[in-house]
Amino acid sequence: MALDGAFLYAVRQELLPLIGGRVEKIHQPSREEVIISIRTRSGSSKLYISANAGSARVHITENSVDNPQTPPMFCMLLRKRLGSGKLVDIRQDGLERILFLDFECVNELGDMVTVTLACEIMGRCSNLVIICGGKVVDSIKRVDEDMSRERLVLPGMNYTMPPRDDRLNFLEAEPDEIKERLADTEPKELSKALIRIFEGISPILAREWAFFAGRGVHIESDTINNDQLDRLLFAIKRTREQLLGGECCFSAVSDKEGQLKDFSFIRLSQFGTLMYTKELGSASELLDYFYSERDRAARTKQRANDLFKLLMNLTDRTARRIAAQREELDACADKEHAKLCGDLISANMYRIQKGDSSATVENFYDESCPQMTIQLDVRKTPAQNAQHYYNEYKKSVTAEEKLAVQIQKGEEELQYLESVFDSLTRASSENDIIQLRLELREQGYVKYAGGKAKPPKALPPVEYRSSDGFTILVGRNNKQNDQLSLKFAEKSDIWLHTQLITGSHVLILTDGAVPPDKTIEEAAVIAAVNSSGRSSGLVPVDYCLAKFVKKPAGAKPGKVIFTNYKTAFVKPDTELEQSLRV
Repeated sequence: MALDGAFLYAVRQELLPLIGGRVEKIHQPSREEVIISIRTRSGSSKLYISANAGSARVHITENSVDNPQTPPMFCMLLRKRLGSGKLVDIRQDGLERILFLDFECVNELGDMVTVTLACEIMGRCSNLVIICGGKVVDSIKRVDEDMSRERLVLPGMNYTMPPRDDRLNFLEAEPDEIKERLADTEPKELSKALIRIFEGISPILAREWAFFAGRGVHIESDTINNDQLDRLLFAIKRTREQLLGGECCFSAVSDKEGQLKDFSFIRLSQFGTLMYTKELGSASELLDYFYSERDRAARTKQRANDLFKLLMNLTDRTARRIAAQREELDACADKEHAKLCGDLISANMYRIQKGDSSATVENFYDESCPQMTIQLDVRKTPAQNAQHYYNEYKKSVTAEEKLAVQIQKGEEELQYLESVFDSLTRASSENDIIQLRLELREQGYVKYAGGKAKPPKALPPVEYRSSDGFTILVGRNNKQNDQLSLKFAEKSDIWLHTQLITGSHVLILTDGAVPPDKTIEEAAVIAAVNSSGRSSGLVPVDYCLAKFVKKPAGAKPGKVIFTNYKTAFVKPDTELEQSLRV
């Protein structure tokens, strides 16, 4: 991720107004994160500090976090050392990924001392260290000899800075210094060379500089020409001015599936149309948004794992059952031969004796009357053999009728399970997962575990606004699809659904007006994105008036039939779908 020294510099600029404030509350929601409430003249702010390897950061947060009933020992130590302390300075050495928060506090003897909180934002080596008088009081993660031989972080030891390479600070480096370092570095891809030259820059920032220098063309550090070098120096200078002048553009990039990938304090051009960019107002707002969204998506995926496994097992079991029934149905195709054998035995009973293993008779149903050999059970009389074949015929007829119904029900069940699976892949919140779990429980796929807690109220349908101003609603699950299409929809509304593939029901609220073709096309794109065909090149979408949509008796949730429809072929466009979402 891009929380580098340069981004931390931008965070520090935002935290400077907290200087002079006093510590109000200290909480430790989890083992590696701390929240310090600091009150200033302008109000109270929550300073969030995380030493988690995958999400280490420090910033002001607006999110509410549940705290444990019993505070951890490190939290108690922080309260003891920093309680009612005054924040007097926030320091950063160059572009190192460490922020030093200096607090003026009163110790046990009543003396005024300076306690420093070192926020080390260094990936898997991230830590939060309490320092007093140059010595480590304690840290949120203790580092002993088994963990590191270069730098120990233990109570009572002198605090030492992490090992530091001789790199340039791009906020201070002159163009001649940059050229000299670039000429001396080993030949490699330009962005990688820049990471070796400058301290505190992330790969995404280095790639952005290299992208601008080469106008999107790959550049090696030893083959860079004068024009490209001038563009590189200009990009570095512009980034410096933005950072020092407080004119940063805090942006997060996500892929077309909506998964957040990276962030930076400058506007990113290197991804072109492959990524979507969301700009936010400040560094803290960006970090709050990026990590809360990413953590929410991870939690949602984790809590949906059991449903994914259940649906996969149910789908596999249903598909195997249908395959076995089809094989049995294919075997019933020979029923007419059983009836023919029964008829021929009955017609030639006088020629057959008990104990015969076979009988060769003329098939008088064929004009040429060919001879036909029929296998017999030696333990049965001719009449019993004929009855045996008639029974086989009757069983095949009955089985054929029942198997056809069972196969149809199995295919409908398989289609329903696939629709639930598709809804689960698009679930964006815990509420969506809970509603799908309730739906499966109502259908008998999930057992009720008991408990008196009421399930949360279902979220409303996803709302969009077309370019022409029409409201477009999308169901989140099968139950909501039924409510949207059969209860909420007016007769003149336009109903849409992807053809022959699972997806959400989409409704254009017309209020009696006739929507333009552009609105119908945008709604069709929304339907394609909210379906299992969202990664396809071209998706057929059926649409008709809502009055032509009906639900068959006894059908599964989300299953409807419709008539008087037309079909539009559209390309799923996630960027358009996101831009139309309310």
